[in-house]
Amino acid sequence: MKKTKLSVALVIALAGSMLCTSCIGSFTLSNKLLSWNKTINNKFVNELVFFAFWVLPVYEVSCLADVLVLNSIEFWTGENPVASSKKVVEGKDGRYLVECDETGYTITSEANGEVVRFDFNSDENSWSVNLGEESYTLMTFVDGNHVKMAAPGGEMQLVELSEAGVLAYQQMATGAFTAQR
Repeated sequence: MKKTKLSVALVIALAGSMLCTSCIGSFTLSNKLLSWNKTINNKFVNELVFFAFWVLPVYEVSCLADVLVLNSIEFWTGENPVASSKKVVEGKDGRYLVECDETGYTITSEANGEVVRFDFNSDENSWSVNLGEESYTLMTFVDGNHVKMAAPGGEMQLVELSEAGVLAYQQMATGAFTAQR
């Protein structure tokens, strides 16, 4: 009888381990918690928070939630419920709902329901804006020090990622906008 129970336990353990292979998940909740802790500017406070979160088992609970629930949901549905987020932002023209997903942001005006979509194209290394049926490339990363930005005439202009480069682009864009008025 004991041999049968041991055999059944081994079969269950092996079957269970086969179900858990090839998907380690993104651990989004744990990574967001760690990322938040890294935003604390004081390294001493950062270390205290890190230590407190280990002692109070905040990190352990977030890892357990990722392993048992969130990564399983991500495996079966293809989406992690923690990965996407929605926030309401107060602007000078009203309130906006900002929804974040894997490829960009959707911004919806609460006042008139107008929707603007910002997408990142990883193949082209660029950001674009979608206004209804129309799509425009706003910025393409060239290298670590340069981007191509949309200029007022519609062409793409090379901009150096420095204070002087950004200021020059801002002056060019502002000057063109002022001339149109």
